[in-house]
Amino acid sequence: MASNYLDQLEDEAIYVIREAASEFARPALLYSAGKDSSVLLWLARKAFCPARISFPLLHIDTGLKFPEMYAFRDHVVAEYGVELLVYSKQGQGKDRIHPDVFGTAACCETLKTRGLIEGLRHFGIDAALGGARREEEKSRAKERFFSVRNHQGVWDPRKQRLEIGKTFNSRLSKGDSMRVFPLSNWTELDIWRYIEREEIEVSPLYFSALRQGVERNGMFFETPASTDPNLSAGVVQKEVRYRTLGCMPCTGGICSTAATIKEVIQELEAVKISERSTRLIDHDGEGSMEKKKRRGYF
Repeated sequence: MASNYLDQLEDEAIYVIREAASEFARPALLYSAGKDSSVLLWLARKAFCPARISFPLLHIDTGLKFPEMYAFRDHVVAEYGVELLVYSKQGQGKDRIHPDVFGTAACCETLKTRGLIEGLRHFGIDAALGGARREEEKSRAKERFFSVRNHQGVWDPRKQRLEIGKTFNSRLSKGDSMRVFPLSNWTELDIWRYIEREEIEVSPLYFSALRQGVERNGMFFETPASTDPNLSAGVVQKEVRYRTLGCMPCTGGICSTAATIKEVIQELEAVKISERSTRLIDHDGEGSMEKKKRRGYF
């Protein structure tokens, strides 16, 4: 039964991917090196097999990701033989943007929201496919498979288009763009069960390992190794894994011994807390997901 259910989700996602590829002039798949975008990339390969994936990957790079995420991104791009587009608003030196200085909301607004809007314009992308799921967060539950954004990248939940029998309205006015969510009806457990079934490679950050970091707000934040005793104060080592991957300063890990896909699935079957609870930005009232989405966040 579980396999049949995954087959249905797979068929639905592939249908949405093919619709996006056929309806838009310049689609791209947003790739973050996370589990959802890894599953989406796998589905895109299935959608066009034996031909190559017909659109590029787009990475909106904040410059603050885990080193393992950059290494995994480059490995996957080489493995799949796909084109990778990278766009970043991160400054250098004194102009470098960091949440400890600017705050999580302002940092996310600049590097992710504005970065995405400008990145789409820079590369001429009219449809961005992403791995967001309705189950993740209440504002994402309002999304359709095809979600139109105006010329400023703004999302208005009151102007969502009807989707009857998987019939999509792909028309765009000048300057508008579309966000496409093939994994809308998947859950976190669905993602992991599909990863197990299809043997999809995912970042090692999702599996338990002895990591060095500090504990804040009930969460574990990994820190780079340092020989400076002032920077080492409060640093502990714990067996930690990540349920969701974002920017290193803002993504908390969970104490866990789950070191395999099967163990991750067993752990999630007993958990009732959303994976987004480990993202600092989701605890910032000024940076709530709905407000961010209305300003152009994915």
